[in-house]
Amino acid sequence: MDDLVGRFLNGERRALARIISRVENETAEGREYLRALFPHSGKTHTVGITGGPGSGKSTLTGALAAEYRRRGKRVGIVAVDPSSPFSQGAILGDRIRMQDLALDEGVYVRSMASRGALGGLAPTIDDVVSIMDAFGFDYVLIETVGAGQDEVEIAGTALTTILVNNPGTGDDIQALKAGIIEIADILVVNKADHPGADLLVSQLQALLSLAPAGARRPPILKTTAIKGEGLEKLAGSIVAHREHLVSSGGLDRARAIDARHQVLAIARAILLEKIRRSYPEAELEALVQRVAARELDPHTAAEELAGAVS
Repeated sequence: MDDLVGRFLNGERRALARIISRVENETAEGREYLRALFPHSGKTHTVGITGGPGSGKSTLTGALAAEYRRRGKRVGIVAVDPSSPFSQGAILGDRIRMQDLALDEGVYVRSMASRGALGGLAPTIDDVVSIMDAFGFDYVLIETVGAGQDEVEIAGTALTTILVNNPGTGDDIQALKAGIIEIADILVVNKADHPGADLLVSQLQALLSLAPAGARRPPILKTTAIKGEGLEKLAGSIVAHREHLVSSGGLDRARAIDARHQVLAIARAILLEKIRRSYPEAELEALVQRVAARELDPHTAAEELAGAVS
């Protein structure tokens, strides 16, 4: 273990890949690597990129990474792909789309399967991001699945959250709904060369005008990622948002919220695993059947399960 950690700290990409694999697979060895490397994290700026299917998240992620490379920054990318509900496998198409970036020694692309997790992320996303952080990337870009309005978990992982909107395909209507838009630190209207882009910008501006007085209004930027247009301004807005976090004390608050989110999520997973080990499957099935038959309410059943590990 010490040899692999040493190679990791010396910047060996193969060591990074091996450690991430162990962490992602939730092995005991992976947890030991995380314990050893977590103190080296906390320096990178994490950027979440979310939005509906077809909005161009992958293209924008790649274009933003290329912009950072032009600025001499090292970039890690975590692209979450949807999993099969049957096999839990994934196509991992984002890695295919980012092959050109993968050849750049200053960029590391990691695809992860969502494995059925809600919120557009993968179960071990925070741990993988921490490992990338410890490796010394200046930025870690996290692209979510793109499933829709429930993708708000990214706000608990990223310091800056970008919501990508797409004109002319119904996204302009989706953007006006509460929920995901409330987590955005930067609003991007991608494919800005398409008809309807200016209308979508106007709709977003009208929506933001309803925010309470004094509330920070996220900037609205137009990009055409496939042509590399608007990326310089987007990268500048991310820097400006970090500066705002630092000057307002929001950076420390965001890190504390992120830490709380991680601790509680891991604690829930540990408790659930303890319940599964402590409660025989046959008894669990009998308890479930009692709830299904309306002989017992689910809260009482859950309390009984929780009591198995108390």
